[in-house]
Amino acid sequence: MAQGSSGLDSGDTAWILTASALVLFMTIPGLSFFYAGLVRGRNVLSVLMHCFVLTGLMSVIWLVVGYSMAFSTVGMEEGKVGLNAFVGGFDKVFLNGVTASSESGTIPESLFAMFQMTFFVITPALMVGAFAERMKFSAMLWFCGLWGIFVYLPVCHMIWGGAGGYFADKGVLDFAGGLVVHITAGVGALIACIMVGKRRDYPKGQILPHNLPFTVMGAGMLWVGWFGFNGGSALGANGDAAMAILVTHLSASCAALGWMAIEWVKNGKPSVLGIATGSIAGLAAITPASGSVGPMGAVVIGLTSSILCYWMCTAIKSKYQYDDSLDVFGVHGIGGLVGTLLVAVFGSPALGGKVEGLEIGKQLGVQAYAVVFVTIFTFVISYIILKVISATIGLRVDESDEVSGLDLTSHGETGYND
Repeated sequence: MAQGSSGLDSGDTAWILTASALVLFMTIPGLSFFYAGLVRGRNVLSVLMHCFVLTGLMSVIWLVVGYSMAFSTVGMEEGKVGLNAFVGGFDKVFLNGVTASSESGTIPESLFAMFQMTFFVITPALMVGAFAERMKFSAMLWFCGLWGIFVYLPVCHMIWGGAGGYFADKGVLDFAGGLVVHITAGVGALIACIMVGKRRDYPKGQILPHNLPFTVMGAGMLWVGWFGFNGGSALGANGDAAMAILVTHLSASCAALGWMAIEWVKNGKPSVLGIATGSIAGLAAITPASGSVGPMGAVVIGLTSSILCYWMCTAIKSKYQYDDSLDVFGVHGIGGLVGTLLVAVFGSPALGGKVEGLEIGKQLGVQAYAVVFVTIFTFVISYIILKVISATIGLRVDESDEVSGLDLTSHGETGYND
């Protein structure tokens, strides 16, 4: 690979440029189509709008304070637990100091900021599936914006902010966002769907996806885009990136087949929706482990995620009747949990992983502690944000608006003409 005297590597730069585009592609159009197909026809535009507007909103927040709060290293010192171990400072607000010539490892700092921005965009967008079809558009904007600042940025800083970060110093393994992305989004989505309340016809009415081809197309886009999500997290064009892409594909494949097999045995027929959902569960599960495990570890993680996510999305959801509309918690929250814990096992070189010196029992304790901490932190902050919004502008649309559909009542448009 060509490398200049500045330390920048053209191969690494080219790959992360591509990976950044792939991760943005995951939100628009990947996640947009995946979610849009799962709702009823009268709400298809509202879901597309949510993903589209969050791309713009979260990008601007990232510019103003996000990058600084996530990756500022001022005051950080390895082994020192102060405020800077939990959240970054404000020395990089408005991307101060990020220039065409500033560097982050072997890539331009501007590219690192852009790559990480795409993660900041997709994480709150994942949550909108939990309260689809009944949350006020204004409430969604306030919730996702504030949630990004007060939940995502501190967790990102603690894990990915470098030496001196609270969880970085504890040796937590989270290569591409099992904790930072999937568990935070899953927990935030769960508390949001409970506080917003059930859709008026849930669970008694039959609520069916209006366009499964949209959903399958979106799932395929997410699968391909995930190569940038996980492979790009190596921050270079190297063997780590190649292995991350390989295990990502294997986990998704095994989870898709696992979910299909469960449905086939249980219901007598394998569904298209099931195999698409299973693939996303496998992708979420391998995310934290993609930089640490080998192919066989990916197979186990994928199969395990298909079993546990299916159970959560069917038996547990049915038992407790919380209306997580598009199974954000069941797929992303539980999938992220599976990978975050199992990386402590399959990251061991004895089991095909590549984390030298890993002690399975000790690492499992570290990973479990991080899961509990991040879960409680996300739950508490999300609850506070939602309570404030509920007490001010309100969380939910009127019943008449819900019946008519959010496309017309919130945006004055319809997705389909008669």
